[in-house]
Amino acid sequence: MAEAARIEREAALMAGRLAALLERLPAAAAGPLADGRRFLRALADTAPEARAGQGDPLDRLVAALRLSQLETDLLVLAGLPEHHEGCAGVLRHVHPRGEPAATTGIAAQLFAPTDEQRRLLHRVLVEGRLVRSGVLSLGDEGPFVERSLEPAPALWPALCGLDAWPERHAPLQEPIVLAGLERWLTAPSARRAVSVLCAQVPATVLVTADDELVALGRAAALVESAGSSAVQLAIPAGLPPAVVQALLVHALLRGCVPVLRLDPAEPPALARVPDLANHPAPVVVAARVGAAVVGGMRPVLAVPVDRLDQVGRRAMWTALLPSLNGAAPQLAARHSVEPAAAAAAAADAIVAAGSERRAPTAEDVGASLRARAVLSVSGAVRLMHPVATWRDLVLRTDAETQLREAVARLAHADRVLDDWGFLAGRSGARGVRMLFTGPPGTGKTLSAEVIAGELGVELLVVDLSRVVSKWIGETEKNLSDVFDAAERAQAVLFFDEADALFGRRTDVSDAHDRYANLETAYLLMRLERFEGLAILASNLRHNLDPAFVRRLEFVVEFEEPGPVERRALWRCHLPEQAPLADDVRLDELAEQFAVVGALIRNAAVSAGFLAVADGGRITQTHILRSLRREYQKAGRAFPGLPAGSTA
Repeated sequence: MAEAARIEREAALMAGRLAALLERLPAAAAGPLADGRRFLRALADTAPEARAGQGDPLDRLVAALRLSQLETDLLVLAGLPEHHEGCAGVLRHVHPRGEPAATTGIAAQLFAPTDEQRRLLHRVLVEGRLVRSGVLSLGDEGPFVERSLEPAPALWPALCGLDAWPERHAPLQEPIVLAGLERWLTAPSARRAVSVLCAQVPATVLVTADDELVALGRAAALVESAGSSAVQLAIPAGLPPAVVQALLVHALLRGCVPVLRLDPAEPPALARVPDLANHPAPVVVAARVGAAVVGGMRPVLAVPVDRLDQVGRRAMWTALLPSLNGAAPQLAARHSVEPAAAAAAAADAIVAAGSERRAPTAEDVGASLRARAVLSVSGAVRLMHPVATWRDLVLRTDAETQLREAVARLAHADRVLDDWGFLAGRSGARGVRMLFTGPPGTGKTLSAEVIAGELGVELLVVDLSRVVSKWIGETEKNLSDVFDAAERAQAVLFFDEADALFGRRTDVSDAHDRYANLETAYLLMRLERFEGLAILASNLRHNLDPAFVRRLEFVVEFEEPGPVERRALWRCHLPEQAPLADDVRLDELAEQFAVVGALIRNAAVSAGFLAVADGGRITQTHILRSLRREYQKAGRAFPGLPAGSTA
């Protein structure tokens, strides 16, 4: 903030008025008060010249609250102890309880010599704009004439031009980016909000989205598009009303529109919009959909936030990375992020490319988004960086075909959904939901990893032990965090043993059944509007609720491999550089031992360690010994050795 001269002049002049008052007191003829009176006179003599205060914080506050001269004088008097330690010392000597503060009694002697003026002063200090807005408060000790005048926290240094805020409540530093929001800002609700902001109507603009940060970014964008400056403030649950009022006052004296981010204590608890009745200007509130309660008679204007459409995302990437115009459609299709996240990723990509003396690429953007999302990944998911490729996958032809079709569906979503208009306006249309079903060890998890690697994204594996909770509402909160993390990270979301979460709904016989069914209903809704790739894996397809199956784009059956697939699996899991003996017969192993890929992998690795321990090459005997152990672990009868073999 710019240095402010008016408050210094007003404080110096008020010191002169206080000195004149002390001159009328017999006790001030000598001693500390005499010294204090001389100090106040000297301070008054240093009053700077008045100058135009168009950008002066005090002028802005007086104009916004329409403060009278009396109210302005009261504010200056209350701030004297913070202006100079000499003023604080003088006021301590005349305060009935020895506090370094001016009292209502001193204010009465300075500003209200008549009974009528005293009645006016009393009314101003009890119900005037100065007190109702939170600029000034009265202490709660002693009779009314001995109450201390207390300015709002950090108000005086802010009036003096310092960027001071109440302790622990500094503004948020979230970036404000308008790129890509042009179409959203022309929507009727957004246009009405901008009109209210431009006209400085004392109303509440409530911006709601699925995530508080998304709502905050859009709310700040509304303010900026109206030609005002936004100051973003976090309002946690339980914040005292006096602190909220102080924050609003700080926004007023800075000439900013406050944007309040409501944070409920614990979803599904609701956050209450603070009482804004005494704020004389618009306030923008950002909250999660369905998580805010608005009371009072102050007008409210609702502005819902939808995801940016393909056109908006293309415009956003074009504006943020003009050198990548040709890649804007690809970035828009692959990364459904808000402008603030896109701007951060674009800055990262430019720096990364500049360090290598080259132009930024779409891959740089994707790498940045993934890296930033990893920092805030929910504890209920395990992040896996995919390394497997199609060459590591051995499946029946139909299963592999469906996997490749799913990848193609994501790659070509922009053309089919945006250019051709399929599923227009449907929530979750850009998402792909898949079910992998089949016996254990048939490649379901590996297939999820291969798809993630093909898409160039991370794999988020859901930890069911951290998702499911016995506490009512906690499971839904954990699931919301999981889906949000996957969408932020643009990652593949993988639910292993999905029947534990996506099981059939039951008849309601007690409260546990009722809440279990509520969790299933929430999952149905959230899965349907998920904008990424979600994979459900289950060994028991018949245990899944049919409602989930209807919402799936792909159901991939993973069957146990036949002899041809088993031979390919043996070849895949015995690396080319591994020293195989001449007696290893893969055709024989594939024909006689009907095992799944996971057991083949385990046996191959175990055979390698047995060979190293024997100091030689991997022989058929090593492999057969390893296979026997895998059968034992699986609780299956070993089918016997091939003719002429030993183990």
